[in-house]
Amino acid sequence: MYLNCPCGEVVEGIDEDDLVAKAQAHLQEAHPDRAYTREQILFFAS
Repeated sequence: MYLNCPCGEVVEGIDEDDLVAKAQAHLQEAHPDRAYTREQILFFAS
């Protein structure tokens, strides 16, 4: 599973839990003003 962030970063995870954790970590580091729920992150994932 992966998620293409609009900033150009590709976040990859081996399963839903891993992807959500990595996406949330990326958000905290690169976009601290934004927060998404697990459901929102999975909706954007491919």
